[in-house]
Amino acid sequence: MTPIPPPPAAGPLLQALDVDVVRDGRHLLRAVSLTIEPGEHWAVLGANGAGKSTLLALLGATSHPSRGEVRVLGHRLGRVDLRELRTRIGHVNPRHPLRSRLSVRDVVLTGLTNSVELPPRWQPTPAQLAQADQLIGTLGIGRRADAAWTNLSQGERGRALIARALMPSPRLLLLDEPATGLDLPAREQLLTSLDELRLEHPALATVLVTHHLEELPASTTHALLLREGECVGIGPADEVVTTELVSACFGHPIRITRDEGRWAARAATRVAAD
Repeated sequence: MTPIPPPPAAGPLLQALDVDVVRDGRHLLRAVSLTIEPGEHWAVLGANGAGKSTLLALLGATSHPSRGEVRVLGHRLGRVDLRELRTRIGHVNPRHPLRSRLSVRDVVLTGLTNSVELPPRWQPTPAQLAQADQLIGTLGIGRRADAAWTNLSQGERGRALIARALMPSPRLLLLDEPATGLDLPAREQLLTSLDELRLEHPALATVLVTHHLEELPASTTHALLLREGECVGIGPADEVVTTELVSACFGHPIRITRDEGRWAARAATRVAAD
């Protein structure tokens, strides 16, 4: 198969244009549009079943829309080899299936081979080893580079997987609920690492899916709110992550506050009518 050409140097990294996804006669997404430029950091928010994972599958080139157009790194889905396109996207799945005692460094190196285990007889170059150690340090787990995967905490695993996803130097990083299962200190360490990563790689674009506003890094620039597969808010985060729109998104009165760049949500007090 002819290799797909590299993505254009300029222009959006992701575009979804009036997209529907229908499964078994039911709309999982309806008329959703989204454009992501280099250096933007998006949050996709919504309750369970809102369509967040369905949208992430489109953006990660793992599924096709039922209607509409999706372009990933300049290539339209349906007209490109998805397997090769996926190698150019950093996708962080907290349910990584590794069960062996690979070291953190080796787990990160599997980002180059797009495999769970290191292939037999494959050897990284000195430059690749240096890149792995640099990313491990950036994600704040440098002292654990030689630790076995089976001995890592959930938070350490999450940061190792982000480093792994960055090994091919993607322009786009997709994070599927990366703080799932983390306790408070581990979550804060992860979010700090994401903020630092975004500073070190200013052209990198990210999409983070969650239904907890407390899991959004302060460096989040844009947000998309989904409810039952439809967009209820999209744009700069300061304009979208608001009491009114988040309440509409979750179908419940929620008061939104922001302090030192971080969001918090509390159930709003209903005022009884006179």
